[in-house]
Amino acid sequence: MVFFFKLLLVLLLLFIIANLAKAMIEMVKGPNDTEDDKDSSQPPMSHYLGRRVVLSALAVILMIVALLSGFIDPNSRPY
Repeated sequence: MVFFFKLLLVLLLLFIIANLAKAMIEMVKGPNDTEDDKDSSQPPMSHYLGRRVVLSALAVILMIVALLSGFIDPNSRPY
């Protein structure tokens, strides 16, 4: 069961990185030159960044809940 929780966290972190990469691609594209392109179905860069922030908060909350419930154990000796 702990394996699936860790796998969920890793997948969540990979999705966070993917959203960050999508936001970077939107940022590099720059503003559109024509008015016709503004009506396209492409979401703005803030959409991806906002999703990344929400998923990061979800990952932190999941880790805190798992630590407090004893589902996962913290490393008592960091070396």
